[in-house]
Amino acid sequence: MKKSWPILSYEKGKPTYETLQLWTQILGKIKLATLPWANHSWNSTLHITPTGLSTQNIPYANKDFQIDLDLLSHQLRIVTSLGEIKNFDLHHLNVADFYKLIFEKLNELEIKIEIMTTPSEIENPIPFELDTVHKTYDNSQAEKFHEALSSIQDVFMVFRRDFIGKSSPIHFFWGGFDLSLAFFSGQKAPKHPGKIPGLPDWVLQDAFSHEVSDFGFWTGTEIYPEAAFYCYLYPEPSGYKNIKVMPEEAFYNETLGQFILPYTAVQNAENPEAMLLEFLRSTYTLGTQLANWETDLWEENRNFKKAIL
Repeated sequence: MKKSWPILSYEKGKPTYETLQLWTQILGKIKLATLPWANHSWNSTLHITPTGLSTQNIPYANKDFQIDLDLLSHQLRIVTSLGEIKNFDLHHLNVADFYKLIFEKLNELEIKIEIMTTPSEIENPIPFELDTVHKTYDNSQAEKFHEALSSIQDVFMVFRRDFIGKSSPIHFFWGGFDLSLAFFSGQKAPKHPGKIPGLPDWVLQDAFSHEVSDFGFWTGTEIYPEAAFYCYLYPEPSGYKNIKVMPEEAFYNETLGQFILPYTAVQNAENPEAMLLEFLRSTYTLGTQLANWETDLWEENRNFKKAIL
């Protein structure tokens, strides 16, 4: 039985998304303050689980710990390799409450961490410890968000199979609040100009150090207030915006500099997985041909399952 693709409404979900984004930023900054740096900031990203979002394993002193944002039981949970568990309920919390509680629980576990409390990639940010503005957590919106992420990740896994070059994990960036997957050509790229609010230029220059085809999903923004899939190339080759990608619902957004496929088109499709795969494969194939990527980075229908089993 195929997974369902929930209806997502940016208008209805926006207050919950904004609160969740700030909560996930606190989790991501804890990883950033604890783990060794990895190229493209992959050390700090979150990951989709059957119940929500997770930091995955973080080593600290004489133990390891993990923080899970459970969007089904609606709890924040911290577990350690010593069998310790701390949790708290997500309801009726503003960002300042969440920040206070998570560090209280970490301190109880004798995990002492300090983070930069200014949110990243957000206009006019409010420090976490002072933010009593963002305080909406709607169970239904959180559950639909997680359900969508889970279904999307499944399709990204299939798409990623055939690319044999350097590829990112499928992971959740808490800065932009997007699920992301990146393929690299192996060739160095021009220095990125940076200039994203709340993000040091060197972080972007590291992220875009090499030619990249980036794919992802976000719940919507003020610029494009609708959940959508995106794809872009850096650097963008001449004529990129004029190529005709599939499916027909996809289009190039001049303001964003990305190809966009509305989530609603996929959610309403007879075969959502097939439509999303068509978009991902079409934008990759046509875009990288235009950018003169090596064709041997892609091996269609690779299948090692029988050999392994």
